[in-house]
Amino acid sequence: MATLTAQAIGLAGINPTYASAAAGGDKVSPGDRAFIHVKNGGGSSVTVTLTATASVRGQTVGNVTVSVPASGERMIGPLTSDLLAGPTDGLVAVGYSSATSVTIASLRI
Repeated sequence: MATLTAQAIGLAGINPTYASAAAGGDKVSPGDRAFIHVKNGGGSSVTVTLTATASVRGQTVGNVTVSVPASGERMIGPLTSDLLAGPTDGLVAVGYSSATSVTIASLRI
C-alpha cells in the first residue's frame, strides 16, 4: 500500500505523474478539492473502492465504488473528509478489484 502525494493543478497546467496501483490498495489525502484520476490499461473493467468512514444516526455509510471500463479512465472526487478520512491516519483508502495495468494520480485544485 502506497501513500500518494497530491499534485496541485494550477493556471500553468500540469503533466501529472501516475503511479501503478498497489495490489493491497493505496492511500490519498482527502479534501473538498481533492480527487483521483484512475486509468485502466487492461482488457477488463476494474472496480475502484473508496472506503467510507462516516455514519449517519449510528448507521454506517456504504463504500463508494466506481467502475473503470477496459482501456478507460475515471476522475473520482471530491474526496471529502467527512465521508472518507480514515479514523487513525486521516487518509482515504483506495482499493482495486485488480491492480494489473491500473495507474492512479492524486490531484487537487
